Amino acid sequence: MSEQMKQYIDEAEAALLHTYNRYQVVLDHGDGVHLYDTDGKRYLDFVAGIAVFALGYNNREYNDALKAQIDKVIHTSNYYYNVPAIEAAKCIKKASGMDRVFFTNSGAEAVEGALKAARKYAYLKDGRTDHEIIAMNHSFHGRTFGALSVTGNPHYREAFEPMIGNIRFAELNDFDSVMEQVNDRTCAVILETVQGEGGIHPADGEFLKKLRALCDERDILLILDEIQCGMGRTGTMFAWQRYGVKPDIMTMAKALGCGVPVGAFAMTEKVGAHSLTSGDHGTTYGGNPLAGAAVCKVFELFEKEHILENVNRVGDYLGEKLEKLAQSYDFIEESRGIGLLRGLACSIPVGDIISRALEKGLILINAGSNIIRFVPPLVISEGDVDEMIRILTECLDETV
Repeated sequence: MSEQMKQYIDEAEAALLHTYNRYQVVLDHGDGVHLYDTDGKRYLDFVAGIAVFALGYNNREYNDALKAQIDKVIHTSNYYYNVPAIEAAKCIKKASGMDRVFFTNSGAEAVEGALKAARKYAYLKDGRTDHEIIAMNHSFHGRTFGALSVTGNPHYREAFEPMIGNIRFAELNDFDSVMEQVNDRTCAVILETVQGEGGIHPADGEFLKKLRALCDERDILLILDEIQCGMGRTGTMFAWQRYGVKPDIMTMAKALGCGVPVGAFAMTEKVGAHSLTSGDHGTTYGGNPLAGAAVCKVFELFEKEHILENVNRVGDYLGEKLEKLAQSYDFIEESRGIGLLRGLACSIPVGDIISRALEKGLILINAGSNIIRFVPPLVISEGDVDEMIRILTECLDETV
């Protein structure tokens, strides 16, 4: 580490709130699937800003679209219409089949809005304010109070109790556990279509179909969190589309803007017409012209660059390579995931493995203490996978 980089890190430690355990590297710029630190060292990136930079770094068309919008107008507020937000909402509707869209600044805010919409929907039916929401154990939905309330990890919640009330927890892929929590006050069920932070656990298709039938029968809203697993990461634009189980409300963010902070929640017309109305919800920055321009260009480039086809091809290749690793090391218990959302579950903590990989020029991330998570840019190639496997194998060999 150069003296300059050390100085940057020291200044950060002196100025920033200590809420992140950062790796000792200062990243400076990126190109394609590689990042470079302030010393010029190159890293193969298999994190993509935590599943954000789907298109890779320094995509010229994406950059030019943002620059052009910056030269026009960045922000106006939601007292007025703006064309980029209108076009971005149309893109989401076309890709998802949903009917109404609300733009936020982040994934956690999208979850907040989805929860409010669900409770307002139930309130308008019977005027009660004691409705309950069922969430999943081991889930992760964000750090704000509402999102944290439906995050199924007590460790994240305990220091900030009390959370919002009337939340019950069930087990992903265990329909009986959901039925044990359902009652006449249940207004929504929320889950990640693929659990990310909780360990890369995909929802089972049969489980989702049973949930959908239950919600239809009792007029309960099904909320699917697609913040990490959406936007093509599993090989369909949204992960639920591979199961054919459409939610009433869905949340999205991360790769929706590919670096520009933007999220959204979308809903069916039934929910849109009977939930949030003027004055119920709002945000100053949400859906501003810059964010809208980013979303529009992302959807355009997904189609132009055949992103979904690449995810399905390279995702299968990555899965095969990770499965071979799992069979080669006793401390790797399982390889799991879909598309380019993958994980290696280990019987040991993986922090040292990830640190060694960083030293060797490979950026990885964990999901919990014992899972190596793989969420690379969606434009990676088989050759990039081979390079990652080579470096990771070196690190795994040093662990034995």
